[in-house]
Amino acid sequence: MNIHNPPKTGGNGPDQGSGKGGRRKARRTPKGRQVDPQALSEVQALLIDKPRRRDLLIEHLHLIQDHYGHISAPHLAALAQEMRMAQAEVYEVATFYSHFDVVDVVKEGEAPPAPVTVRVCDSLSCCMAGANTLLAELPAKLGKDVRVVRAPCMGACDHAPAVAVGHMQTVNATADTVAAAVKAHPHPHAWKPQTDFAGYRKAGGYSLLKDLLGGKRTIDELVKTVSDAGLRGLGGAGFPTGRKWSLVRAEPAPRLFAVNCDEGEPGTFKDRHYLERDPHRFIEGMLIAAFVVEAADTYLYVRDEYPEIRLMLLEELDKVAAEGLSPHTKVHVRRGAGAYICGEESAMIESIEGKRGLPRHRPPYVAQKGLFGRPTLEQNVETMYWIRDIIEKGPQWFASQGKPERTGFRSFSVSGRVRNPGVKVAPAGTTIRELIENYCGGMQDGHALKGFLPGGASGGIFPLSFADHPLDFGTFEKHGGFVGSHAVVILSDKDDMKAVALNLMKFFADESCGQCTPCRVGTEKAVKLMERGPWNVDLLTELSALMRDASICGLGQAAPNPLLSVLNYFPEDLEKPLQDLAP
Repeated sequence: MNIHNPPKTGGNGPDQGSGKGGRRKARRTPKGRQVDPQALSEVQALLIDKPRRRDLLIEHLHLIQDHYGHISAPHLAALAQEMRMAQAEVYEVATFYSHFDVVDVVKEGEAPPAPVTVRVCDSLSCCMAGANTLLAELPAKLGKDVRVVRAPCMGACDHAPAVAVGHMQTVNATADTVAAAVKAHPHPHAWKPQTDFAGYRKAGGYSLLKDLLGGKRTIDELVKTVSDAGLRGLGGAGFPTGRKWSLVRAEPAPRLFAVNCDEGEPGTFKDRHYLERDPHRFIEGMLIAAFVVEAADTYLYVRDEYPEIRLMLLEELDKVAAEGLSPHTKVHVRRGAGAYICGEESAMIESIEGKRGLPRHRPPYVAQKGLFGRPTLEQNVETMYWIRDIIEKGPQWFASQGKPERTGFRSFSVSGRVRNPGVKVAPAGTTIRELIENYCGGMQDGHALKGFLPGGASGGIFPLSFADHPLDFGTFEKHGGFVGSHAVVILSDKDDMKAVALNLMKFFADESCGQCTPCRVGTEKAVKLMERGPWNVDLLTELSALMRDASICGLGQAAPNPLLSVLNYFPEDLEKPLQDLAP
């Protein structure tokens, strides 16, 4: 048989009829869900004259979600038509992010969510402050018109427990304060920073940037200064900043710049701290870095849990542009949608491009092939925050701040069982004992230090015997952990370390992007084994090794760290019944 020209048969081929040998009638409409005219009109009214580019898909989904409180299937179909995308592509993005409520009220009869959604943070610090009690009390107190759901870390660990009513946070929450917030149910408004544009300019702000734009300073000079200061990326990886600038500059133009303001690591809130107080110090550092790598476009990715900060940044960036301070780069503010994985640099880039936040395989690295396939500089907020001070005061000023053999300042996000949680700026190499006693006012009454997380959920759990180890890059790695973004959670003798590790593993199971089996299945399996008890040490150890060795990105690779820490450092807790985290 000639496979290239197969003979026609009398079957139901594409050109055959299904009746008495006649041809099949052409379809009047394309296959799949048809676009509802009313839904199309509603989507068009929201988009108005906004570009229909693929990289704006998530922004357009936010418009629908914000306006209607959910995203219906007809609206998804209409948006797909407007953007000339397959409905499956739009659907897979909308259902990936937890802040989009996708419902099908036409076909499956699924009801839309209640008019008001209340998200109760169930991260470690909030559970230690009573989040589980709130989750039990709020449904009955708030009534059927309010949906109460669990949510991951909201970046308010220093004011735990945190609850978001719509998009507005209520901190140090009680059932009564949440009920009052539901009654008010305001829309987010721009945060008023402690130092606004006028105040920052009056204090000498943007003088350095103007000198750079005017040719009074050279790029080579800035790169050398930052390198000599020993500034490292403070989002978690600790890569030398000056070296990263040089690597990106060595790549062919055009180059782009992506700034990570999606600090979703449980226990981390330092970026929020700096943006609330002095956003222009960060903005000036960002614009300087964009000039250094000659990035024509800069993308600032802000987590959706910080709506007031995002609106504030939009206002302040408009002021900067109006003064002609950013002629070299166009700043695009992009809004996250509730996905911890987008804190990973390549997943964040996928999200900026309007896709699911799936980490990329490397190589190629982001510096070589990042946003839209172009060489991309990726930095976090705090790293940019220190740029102006380092250049103005000189590299020796920053380099001399650390403890012996350590360099610079570190911003520790401290929460948990201390009297005074918050962002504590201390020399690199500061110890847990020094943080507690010298910066946090000591332990809470009735609590004695038992352990701590040096680097958020993924950094491991360490016992009292590590309280005098320097908190800095390279110190905890050989012991099965790391400091990462310096998110420190203090644990006491009242805390069950098995419950702590289980809380963190549940977080990883919820936030796994699902791309790779070791992480997607491994985290879920670990949760079940840890909940069931008693812990099967051999099986949990084997499962942890698999996740570490075979996961694509840092989420799956680091997820076993808290579990293994309990096995290694808190064997006495293994013999006790699992206890709930409680105030």
